[in-house]
Amino acid sequence: MARVLILGAGISGHTAARYLGKWVGKKHQVIVVSPNAKWNWVPSNIWVGVGEMTEPQVTFDLEPVYRKINVQFHQAKAVSIHPEGGTPEGGTKTDQPYVMVEYTDPARTGETAAITYDYLINATGPKLNFGATPGLGPEEGYTQSVCTPQHALQANEQLQAMIAAMKKGERKTFVIGTGHGMCTCQGAAFEYIYNVDHTLREAGVRDKAKLVWISNEYELGDFGMGGVHIKRGGYITNGKVFAESLMVERGIEWNVRAGVKKVEPGKLTYELLDGTEHEQEFDFAMLIPPFAGVPMKAYDAEGNDITSDVFAPNGFMKVDADYTPRPYEEWSKEDWPRTYQSPKYQNVFAIGIAFAPPHPISKPMKSVNGTPISPTPPRTGMPSAAIGKSVAENIRDLLRGAKQLTHTASMAEMGAACVASTGSDILKGTAATMTVYPVVPDYETFPEYGRDMGLTFGEIGLAGHWMKYILHHVFIYQAKLRPGWSILPD
Repeated sequence: MARVLILGAGISGHTAARYLGKWVGKKHQVIVVSPNAKWNWVPSNIWVGVGEMTEPQVTFDLEPVYRKINVQFHQAKAVSIHPEGGTPEGGTKTDQPYVMVEYTDPARTGETAAITYDYLINATGPKLNFGATPGLGPEEGYTQSVCTPQHALQANEQLQAMIAAMKKGERKTFVIGTGHGMCTCQGAAFEYIYNVDHTLREAGVRDKAKLVWISNEYELGDFGMGGVHIKRGGYITNGKVFAESLMVERGIEWNVRAGVKKVEPGKLTYELLDGTEHEQEFDFAMLIPPFAGVPMKAYDAEGNDITSDVFAPNGFMKVDADYTPRPYEEWSKEDWPRTYQSPKYQNVFAIGIAFAPPHPISKPMKSVNGTPISPTPPRTGMPSAAIGKSVAENIRDLLRGAKQLTHTASMAEMGAACVASTGSDILKGTAATMTVYPVVPDYETFPEYGRDMGLTFGEIGLAGHWMKYILHHVFIYQAKLRPGWSILPD
């Protein structure tokens, strides 16, 4: 019997666990380690952040679900990886690879353990690096977040307080966007600002609100994908026009090419690519933090630190990508990973946000002062699920005797769909629906735009909102392993 150890239970980790439990859970041991006892459908945190959904509607307990498919669950965080074995603290030397974990389960808080493995999947996701910008974040700073259900609940509390004040005649300024020059996940903030706009209109106070978008994108609609051209209504336009039209229609101001440098009570300071610094006052701010890899060390059999061999400097794990430094113009779709296997350890994989991208998709930019201000590559949602399933398929096959990896999931060969709601009312809510294929532009196959324009398009309307609402329930149903879950799309 072999043991597959999965670190993390987000979209990618949970996808891998679901399929491995179904495929090999009766013959082999599948273990999931996650510091959180609950699974969270992160895209719907947006609706929690405006009071349209509750925390129980976007989360559920993991352990009872995993029990259905013979998957063990440990509520703990991974501390270090020992891919060559070694001597665990308080134990004896072993050749078996293992991971040291520290339990976050209230019944075992502070306990540590060495969990051995035959195959390891790193799906730890991101560290929400609020500390990269002084004053950023809901815990130790002055801004809100929708990255977790708890953050989204707090954001809604502040939002409702703003609405109450505006109903008394006060005017308020809302600043929403990215909180650092190297952020990714602009889409979450993009969706949130439209939901705030919708909520303020429903409350009858939109005329008393100033909404400001701030982002490290070079142009609106970049989303860390180098911009995008889309087919809409029979003609081709670019993401900039698509995004700007949404903002203009709703009276939202915007600042792009901006890296937030610090946040103080009611005020943030940002730098533009031209090197100038500006201040923006706010009453309410929701700024997405930059992502870093979850802090983990790696050691060889003798206890030597090999972290730099296994992880990139940003903390994300190196996989089968080409990390050779070279000018942006010389990077290629071929640089992107296909199997997500560690080049150093063949039984180790990294999926979802946990893998290190080989290079940015958007052109790297620095201000005249040398400050990096440009988006990093998105790896959430559909790409995370596709990557998780592909790695699960390869491990299943290896356990059945396969000699090589045959399943691939390159972001240069997969598409993604984004449905960004602009309000959740069943009759008045709308959504901006966009599909992109491939995620990483392929100018060899599609020389004009880098993407297949037959599969890359965008629309705005009520139907997109219905789709968003339906998908919420479909993915929750699937994630809970309800009957027929495996035939539903990931």
